[in-house]
This record gives sequence, C-alpha cells and structure tokens, in this order.
Amino acid sequence: MANFAKPSAPRFSVEVYQNEFLPEGGRDVHAIVTVTSTGGATATRAAVPAQGGAAVVIMVDCSGSMEYPPDKMRGAREATAAAIDTLRDGTAFAVIAGTHVAKEVYPGQGRLATAGPATRAQAKEALRGLSAGGGTAIGTWLRLADGLLRQSPAAIRHGILLTDGRNEHEDPAVLRATLDACAGRFTCDARGVGTDWEVKEVTGIASALLGTADIVADPAHLAEDFTRMMGNAMGKEVADVALRLWTPVGAEIQYVKQVAPAVQDLTGRRVEAGPRAGDYPTGSWGDESREYHVCVRVPGASVGQEMLAARATLMLPGAPGEPPSALAQGLVRAVWTTDLAASTAINPQVAHYTGQAELAQAIQQGLEARKLGDVDGATAKLGRAVQLASASGNADTAKLLAKVVDVVDAAAGTVRLKAKVADADEMTLETRSTQTVRVKKT
Repeated sequence: MANFAKPSAPRFSVEVYQNEFLPEGGRDVHAIVTVTSTGGATATRAAVPAQGGAAVVIMVDCSGSMEYPPDKMRGAREATAAAIDTLRDGTAFAVIAGTHVAKEVYPGQGRLATAGPATRAQAKEALRGLSAGGGTAIGTWLRLADGLLRQSPAAIRHGILLTDGRNEHEDPAVLRATLDACAGRFTCDARGVGTDWEVKEVTGIASALLGTADIVADPAHLAEDFTRMMGNAMGKEVADVALRLWTPVGAEIQYVKQVAPAVQDLTGRRVEAGPRAGDYPTGSWGDESREYHVCVRVPGASVGQEMLAARATLMLPGAPGEPPSALAQGLVRAVWTTDLAASTAINPQVAHYTGQAELAQAIQQGLEARKLGDVDGATAKLGRAVQLASASGNADTAKLLAKVVDVVDAAAGTVRLKAKVADADEMTLETRSTQTVRVKKT
C-alpha cells in the first residue's frame, strides 16, 4: 500500500484483500480493493470548501402529477428550501423546474448564484412560484443542469433530481444519450417521490452519473432526505478520481465492480490510459471508504512462479496542460502452488462481496419474476436473497424482503410470496437492492 497525497489534501489509501494463491493452471485472480479518504474538512466538520469550489443544481419535478396529492408539490418546495439552507457559503447553485421542458427558477438568465444569506433568501422566495403542470422529460432537465454546471470552474459539480413519474414525454434513447453526454461532467443523486415512478429509470440516472438513488414514499420525509443529500454533497472535496488498473502483458481485466457501499458495475466505463492501463471513474470523494471487486485473468504459469497481476492506482486529473497525479496505490498478486488448501481458500472479503452482488441480482430477478407472474421463479430468487441477506448480516435488506415474502426458514432460503404487497414496499426493496453491508474484518 502506498499513499501519495499532499498533507493539505484529504489522504487516500488503497488496501488489497485477496487470496493470491492459484492452483496449477489457475488463471482468474479476485481481489477487493478498499479505497479510503481521510483527514479532509468533513473529518473535522470544518466549513472548508472543496479545492476549486462546488456547484450544485437542484432539479424539481413540476409535472402535473406532482399536484396529486398536493402534499407532493408542497413537500418538494420545502425539501428544496431545506437543501438551499444546507449549501455552504460560496457554493454556486441554481434551481430548475422540470416538466416536458426545463425552466430556470433561480437565479435565471443562464447563470449560477453564489450561496450566501441574500441569495438563499431570494432562492427560497422564488420557490413560492413553483406549481404543477405539464409532462415529464427528464433529459431536458439534465441538459439544462449540464449547461449551467459547465460554465462553473468548480471542481465539485453535482445535481439533485426529484421526480414522481415516468419519463413519458421523451424517447428513452434521448435520455440515454443525455446520460452518456453528462457522464463525467457532473454527479447526480436521484430520488423518486410517491410510487408512480419507474425504479429502473431513477436508479439508471444515478448509476450513470455516479450518484445515489432512493425512494421517498412519503413526501413529508423529503426535506430530511434533501438535507442529508446536500450535506453529503457539501462534504465532497476531491472530484473526478479514477481507479487506474495496469496489467502486465497477457493479463486482462475481466470486470471491475464497486461493491460497497452499493453495487455498481464499472466494467463498461473503462477509459484507456496508456499501454495496458485503463481508468474507471469513481466520482467525487469526501471522508469515506469504498470497496471494489477486481477480477483479472492472467496467463497460465507453472507451480512456484509468481507475478504482479495488476496495479491499482488512484489518479487525480491535473490542471489543464498538466498530467494526472497518483494519490495511492495497491498491488494484486498471483502465486501458483500445489498446496490445495492455500489455492482453494476464498478470501473473506472476496466471498462477502461476491455474496452481496449475488444478493442484489437475486432481488432484482425475483421482483421481475413476480411482476411477470412467475411464482416459482420469484419464490426461488427471493428465497435465495433471504438466505444471502441472513448469512451476510444484511439486516436492512432482510427487513425489506420480509415485507415482500413470508420467511419460513431464513438460513435455508425457504419463503412464501405474500399475496398482497404495498407498492412502496416493493419499490423500496428494488431501489435499495444494491446497498451492501461492510465485511466484518477481524
């Protein structure tokens, strides 16, 4: 493990957990790469702005359905006001009203305001004018947010998006193209309020833009959620960090997945970074820790040989015209042995997060089978999910599963589908299916 961070910046470290031993002929090396950022402003709760500053755009759904019931629109206004109050002084910000078009609510004229007592008050006054009417075209909201954020020199660029419905007034291909264009330019947290929105749309937006997704079934809880989201955004201090993986000749990365605090497949996000090296985006960081599952396929070797299977380096982009800098580094190794006990042992971290990824997949497949009326398939998949949640100590997910199935034997994965399930319970389980628990390190 190496740490290259400057004393004045948050310190990054990389730790690698793996079983480096392979049997004769073995080729796949699995490792959990733990990345930790410590010692920044959020660690000391100091109101120190991120290096290069921060810019945030809040996108509020104002489509006609937000008026039914009226507490959705009222909750959205209150939540946006709460988020504005959470902005750190000096943060650039704007508010957008989203329908089948996107309109600037504050400050307007294609500008960003600078957070302070006066602009916070003006922004909250502007929120009084928000009313519901029109359709839903989320891509237009994101494109306007992108245009506003791109004019800012801020290092941390972030969006918060709230919707209560499906993206019905825009071709799905347009939203996908918009997300592809915005990826890497800003991060975005997405929230669905009520139960009439599409989980895959909201989670897809958050995944593409390296943010979080969640359900707020009761609009009364929106202000609390927005305050927490904006607080997390204000805690980010380093932007656009990439996990660079270098492999020797003959070795190939099979996949890269963030596995904590949530499962997110980064394999397809690779950007080539020189000979045998690729960068995987991780977004913005405050004081936090995340874990990544890396699988490397190495060339076959004879017993007794060892090799460097991959080098994992955290990279920070340089200023215009300057090269990126390394923040921390860890090594993934491969050693061939005839010791059966050594080569067949599964590293506890690898085993845990492999199970957490399977848990997320089992929930998603089980809920899809349930929607299609496949009772046997849904029972089998959700039963497996209950078993995995129980074995890994994922109590939060276990509680959510218990609202969808009757658990007969958690350890064995024996369950019965509930005859009636509230929409909010099913959507909460699906939305939070990728959230994981940390491995218990001894």
